[in-house]
Amino acid sequence: MLPLLYRGLTQPLAPLVAVWLRRRRKQGKEDTLRFQERRGIPSIARPLGPLVWIHAASVGEATAMLVLIERLLEDRPTLEILVTTGTVASATLLDKRLPARARHQYVPVDLPRWIARFLDHWRPDLALWVESELWPNLVLATHARGIPMVLINGRLSAASYARWRWAAGLVGPLLGAFATCFAQDETQAERLRELGAREVAMVGDLKAAAATLPVDPSQLKQLRHQVGPRPLWLAASTHAGEEEIVARVHSQVAAGHSDLLTIIVPRHPVRGDAIEAMLATHGLRTARRARSEPVTRETDFYLADTMGELGLFYSLAGIAFIGGSLVAKGGHNPFEAARLDCAVLHGPYISNCAGMAGDLAAAGASETVSDGNALARALSTLLADRRLRAERAAAGRRVSAAGLGILDTVLVRLAPWLDPLAPMAGGGDRPQCLRA
Repeated sequence: MLPLLYRGLTQPLAPLVAVWLRRRRKQGKEDTLRFQERRGIPSIARPLGPLVWIHAASVGEATAMLVLIERLLEDRPTLEILVTTGTVASATLLDKRLPARARHQYVPVDLPRWIARFLDHWRPDLALWVESELWPNLVLATHARGIPMVLINGRLSAASYARWRWAAGLVGPLLGAFATCFAQDETQAERLRELGAREVAMVGDLKAAAATLPVDPSQLKQLRHQVGPRPLWLAASTHAGEEEIVARVHSQVAAGHSDLLTIIVPRHPVRGDAIEAMLATHGLRTARRARSEPVTRETDFYLADTMGELGLFYSLAGIAFIGGSLVAKGGHNPFEAARLDCAVLHGPYISNCAGMAGDLAAAGASETVSDGNALARALSTLLADRRLRAERAAAGRRVSAAGLGILDTVLVRLAPWLDPLAPMAGGGDRPQCLRA
């Protein structure tokens, strides 16, 4: 009953939502050239052949799916893939990194007629939803058409879990529409079961199997030449509030390392102007990558306000603070830094990647800092102790390599839906340890 009520209440909102979308487009929060996709109007044709639709929320989830997408297309040469997300940043990233036979569209807003247009055009044969991006109309309309759905990397934060418990009449039919749910850990598996999922398997966090971030060797060589022997560190995927902490940390640490260079890669590059203005109020001199400004001896901060280059800066820095963890954003994937030889630092808010962070901590590859002062102390220690830095980086490489097997587990569990659509190349050799 509640899902039908939700559908009835949302459909009349279409005119208001259209106005809201136009306002977001003017503010630069929507893609002007592909605005119609948000109304379910496609910008490209549906490919011939079997189509798997993968829906992810934004950059983090989309990045985690790239390794799955690449393996699916490699193993099954007749398969086509559609990826949907809801943010401009994720679209920009995917446009650069999606392989052939995969394409991106913006997910339609959760209104029945717009969703119907989307599904009428794309007609997916299988839908894979990532983590907890559950739009009621979209889930139920997909299920109503008999399209099998699997929840990948299922995760509900404590706050989301508490909210959904109050809307059990809505979330139960949503989770019940999935043929199966792959949970990140046993806690997530139990939450999904309690809220109404029919079948749940704990397979681990697929982000742990994400491919090593790409690095342009020529760009890395150029930056190393510009930086020279200066001590440096990286604040990666930072959110509002964290850059000010990083600015204060820089000033504290620079007292003992006068030539210190701090690199900031904000989670959302569009915030570059605001970050630069904030750093100026602290008397810090900034070079911005988006403006192709070089690092000089006078540069205090290198603001890497571009997309798709995080691997470059992990490779350059050797010490990485993972953002979204000193503010309550849940943190970001620390294995990305560990795979590129970084000693890892992060704050206490790591619910998005708790398993990976726990594995790194247990191996002595990372350190949790509670605030800016703790971050400054940990950074000073690492800058002064090259051996400690190398030991943590080596431990991080070992731990992050162990997560690669999760991808094979996911692929084997998806085989019952994929095999009838697109047989594996050469008869399909699966990993020996996972064969029945």
